[in-house]
This record gives sequence, C-alpha cells and structure tokens, in this order.
Amino acid sequence: MITQLNRNFILPLMTWRSGNPLFSHLKQLQKNQWDPLETIRARQLLQLRRILRHAYETVPFYRKKWTELGITPDAIQSFDDLKKMPILTKQIVRENLTELRSQHYTDNEVYWKSTSGSTGVPLKVAVDWPAVRWKQACTLLADLNSGYQLGGRVAKVWGNPEYRHFGWKGKLRNYFVDRAMYLDTIKLDENRLKEFTKLLKRKRPSLLFGHAHSLYLFACYVQKHAPNSIQPDGIISTAMVLHDWQRKVIEQAFQTPVCDRYGCEETSIIACEKPNQSGLFLATENVYCEISPDSSLSLEDNQGRLLITDLTNKAMPLIRYQVGDVVETTDEPSRCGSQVPRFAKVLGREADYVLTPEGKLISGISLTENFAMHISGTAQLQIIQDKLNLLRLRLVRSDEFSPKSYEQINQLVQELFGPEMKYEIEFIETIPQETNGKYRFCISPVAVEYLRNLA
Repeated sequence: MITQLNRNFILPLMTWRSGNPLFSHLKQLQKNQWDPLETIRARQLLQLRRILRHAYETVPFYRKKWTELGITPDAIQSFDDLKKMPILTKQIVRENLTELRSQHYTDNEVYWKSTSGSTGVPLKVAVDWPAVRWKQACTLLADLNSGYQLGGRVAKVWGNPEYRHFGWKGKLRNYFVDRAMYLDTIKLDENRLKEFTKLLKRKRPSLLFGHAHSLYLFACYVQKHAPNSIQPDGIISTAMVLHDWQRKVIEQAFQTPVCDRYGCEETSIIACEKPNQSGLFLATENVYCEISPDSSLSLEDNQGRLLITDLTNKAMPLIRYQVGDVVETTDEPSRCGSQVPRFAKVLGREADYVLTPEGKLISGISLTENFAMHISGTAQLQIIQDKLNLLRLRLVRSDEFSPKSYEQINQLVQELFGPEMKYEIEFIETIPQETNGKYRFCISPVAVEYLRNLA
C-alpha cells in the first residue's frame, strides 16, 4: 500500500512542491540511455564545451591557468583536444578552493560536499543546486536499472543513518518517502545481524544497498542462519571494490544479481552495473571519463588512472580531475544492446596498493585473489604497510588454520613481495572498521606517499 502511495503520489508531490524536476530529468535519462554511441558522444562533447566555456569565463583558477598555457575553450573541438588541459589533483583543489569557485554562484546557491578520502585530509566541493538535482536523477536511474521498484523499501547496510540528524521530520520522511531500513555498520555484531535479518524477513526490501564488505558479511550470516529467506528486487554494492568471491556469496545468499556501483563524493555517480550484464555503464550524462596511462604502474593497454570532467557542476567545475583510482575499459558490446561506454572493472584505489622494496606496486584486488585466498584457515585478512620492507598481517583465524597456513604465508610473501620483504602476523578477533563503516583490505601509507610524489 505505502509503496504504491509513495510511487504515485507522495514522491511526485514532494518533488513538485520543492521545485525539483527529478521525474522529468529521469524520463529524459531513461530515453537517452538507449541512444546510439554517436549521439551519446555528441551530447557529451556539447556539454563538455559548455562547461569549459563557463569555467574560463567565471572561474579565476582556470582563466589564469589556461591563459598562462595559451589555451582557450575554443581550442577544444574534440575529446582528444581535452588532453591539452592540465590535470587537476586533489591537492590543487585543497590549495585553491576559493579560486576554483565560479563567480556566478553565492554561498546560498551551492551545496557543499566533503570527503576525507584515503589520506584523511578533508576535501570540499561546492555543487550548484541544478547539478545536485540532475545527479539525483542519474543515481535514481542506476537504482531502477538494478531492479529496484520506485517507492519500495530500501535496506541499507550502512553506517550513521542520515535521517537521524533531522529529528522527527527526518524520521517521518524516512518512514513514508525514503523507506530506508538500516543495519548500522558501526560496531556491527552478530546480534545486529540477527535483528536485521528478522526485520527484512518481515518487511521485504525492494533494494539492498551497502558497502561491498558489509554486504558480504551480512550475506554470510543470512546464508548460514536464514537461507532463502530474503530476496530483494535489486542489490547495489558501492563505496569500495567488490571482489568476485564476495559477489558469489552475496548472490547465493539473496538469489539476486549484484550491481556494482562506482562513484565519488566530488562528482556523485560515475558508473554502475546492470543485472546479468558485464561491465559498469558510465553515467555519461553526468561525467566524461578519460583513462590516463601511467608507466609507474604495471598496467595493460586498456587500464589507467581515471580523470573525470564533471559535465553538470557549474558552481565549482572539476576538469580533468584525478580522482585517484585505476580502471579498466572494455569495447565488447553489451548484452542488453545499450551503447553507453563501460568500464570492465575498477582495479582499486591508490591506497589499496602495496609497494615492494624493489619498487613494485601490487594492487589490493590482486592481493585478495593471489594472496588471501591461498591461505587456508583465514577468515579475514588485512595487510598494513607502515614501512617499506615490513608488512603487518592482521589475521582472523578459522578452525582450519594450521602450521601449514604459516608455510603458505611465508611462501606467498616471498613470491609476491620479494626476498627483502619482512612480515609479522597479528591475530585478532575481527578486522576493525573505519569510522564510516567501511573495511580496507590494504592500508599502505608508504604506497600512498610514493604515488603522491609521482604527480
């Protein structure tokens, strides 16, 4: 009853009263996603040239920088021409926050977003309200493409529920509109998993949404204690790399395909999978993506650092913004017939790399497949590298852990990290979460500093 009321009356009324053109945006996006590739690219190029012109005319940082380089927006006639523009790093954003603001927008006309990122240093970005609403529509499109039914319940395996900060109004909106049920991943324990499982058995969610690792932990509990009891219409994993072994368990537990979503606070959604489709479909109406080769990383021809140009945010345009991630592209046609460009996969965050004493960078996603999975009796593992030649292996043991496991660890460390790498093992009860509820498989300040100095 509430689902139908929400979908057909409450949501349309609330967006209309607030002046939010969410549903007209959504209708246009649903139509555009089936356009031919030539039409998609032409639309992106038009949006790109508009944002470049706006940045040149209203943003002091770009006008000064491009003038020094002898570049004008008129020189950008194609996507290849964009390579003439300098790369924007997070450090540059932090140091030039005021100069990167468009002079056409006051503080009352923007929404501030912030993220600490892998370094823990705050980063703020101003977004104009029309861009916020367009990004909301882009995100809703991805939600619906996952199988989610508009107006339905959403089960969130997520920390710090936002509605709690808005008192009774927040609770009321959450009950009737957002319809979110939270498994708060801060201090997650078996009792919370048990209660959330009981809740979802009584109130079936249309969408299950959360961090990859937290979804995996919830799936493990459900598969063991309540198999085949919860089946949402769609599942979206986000905020961190979703590994194949995690995907397998989640899909088995809930009998529903997982859609991996990739985005960042600075630009919102970047790409998202569709059920039973390969690759992540780019949010081409929101961002333009470039793949930049990097000889310092061991990458294939179709892999590289991701540069993003936000096509919608005029309050603080991010142009050729180095988000800090490594991705892999694909040219294979999609099974659904969509010609929207895709990533094959996101290889990992810069902070997910480990640096060997020989100067070799090894990605976290590679380590999960070629290290953690080969140690018998390992329930959870976290690799911490505080020194170049020393790894701290934080390990949660299962009953199968044995002397053979020590031999496997020693052999794998030598094979993957080289003879100069030392290690120590720290046995713990559980891998701690970060304050936002996420887990990190690899933590390497050594690799972060190394990569930062390469720029």
